[in-house]
Amino acid sequence: MKVAIVCDWLTDVGGAEKVLLKIHKLYPDAPIYTSKYDSKGIDWFEGADVRTGSLQKFPTWMRRILGPLRQGYFSKLDLSEYDLVISVTGAEAKAVKAPNGIHISYCHVPTQYYWQMYDEYIKNPGFGILNPIARLVFRIVVKPLKRADLKSAQVPDYFVTISDYAKEMIRKYYGRDAVVIHPPVETKDFEVRKGNSGDIACPSDTLQGRSGQSLCSEKHVISPEFPFPAEDYYITTSRQVNWKKIDLAVKACMMTQRRLLVIGDGSEHKKLVRMAKGTELIKFLPIMTKHELAFYLQNARGYLFPSLEPFGIAPVEALAAGCPVIAYGVGGAKDYVIEGKNGVLFKEQTAKSLAEAILRFEKMKFSSSKVAKTADGFSEDRFDTELKNFVKKCMKQNEKKKKE
Repeated sequence: MKVAIVCDWLTDVGGAEKVLLKIHKLYPDAPIYTSKYDSKGIDWFEGADVRTGSLQKFPTWMRRILGPLRQGYFSKLDLSEYDLVISVTGAEAKAVKAPNGIHISYCHVPTQYYWQMYDEYIKNPGFGILNPIARLVFRIVVKPLKRADLKSAQVPDYFVTISDYAKEMIRKYYGRDAVVIHPPVETKDFEVRKGNSGDIACPSDTLQGRSGQSLCSEKHVISPEFPFPAEDYYITTSRQVNWKKIDLAVKACMMTQRRLLVIGDGSEHKKLVRMAKGTELIKFLPIMTKHELAFYLQNARGYLFPSLEPFGIAPVEALAAGCPVIAYGVGGAKDYVIEGKNGVLFKEQTAKSLAEAILRFEKMKFSSSKVAKTADGFSEDRFDTELKNFVKKCMKQNEKKKKE
């Protein structure tokens, strides 16, 4: 069976890229077709057969304005030699055709800036001082782009998606049914490791702060950057872009006078730092290794997840570390946050609602081992099995149709 994998772009690291990497490992000989590949932004695919076309010549920063060109690029790709095409997409890659095989689209969600997050995008297109121009242009072109996106959504033979929320959105905007196969989460990498005393142990003997002192102790996370007592701080990890709503976590913790560790980077970083106003309650750290992140998650009181996302791999990683999650109760979080068992959900996407959820959360008791257990159903092994079984089922159905 000849297999091809297709994705919108490969320019940085994120949840979609983690899914793509897992599928690449399932089909290591399959070429990966994409509109733009930046090996400096993501080095996970060294040695893979990554194929690009004419859009590769455009700089990475132009990615967000090339939607129409990507639609044309993917719709014209010649994939006639393949028996199976798997597109991993949240944008235009679903437009690819498999004339002599089947096309399974692992669609994270309908293209958000056309559909469910259009109003949010119009409020802040993310072009800084050029936002007024971006709004004007986008309002003019969005209708034909939506028509083209809807047409592309009719191309795949089968849809797979990442959550019940995403399934609802695909049905609502595309009129297509989808099977839910939750994304693979590296749950084993975040499991709690115990030291001789029974306390959470460092995942690595070399885990040290910039001053050279160990980040581990029995009761404290020690760092030259933040002396937070263990289990006395909240944590959030994300790309710091406006729609992730990290600002709500910062505001909520300032309102409740709770400690917050913000891990990550992005275009909103400076804004978030200014918002914290130099308070000792809010501390920022850059992107770190999985082992380091696991340690901070294992020592945190809870994980704050204020964004509306179709799934959210980071909060499931937190659960795997035994860290309960406080999440916005719309979107994919409803698939894994169980009220009172491994976290709480808040109803409104506001700092006030999140602050109230934090106070409600603190009246509950959570078992780290029981919290970690709730992440088992999102493991990589589970993903491999479910996806391979679904592919077999689709291939059998296709063979049956050919015979008929």
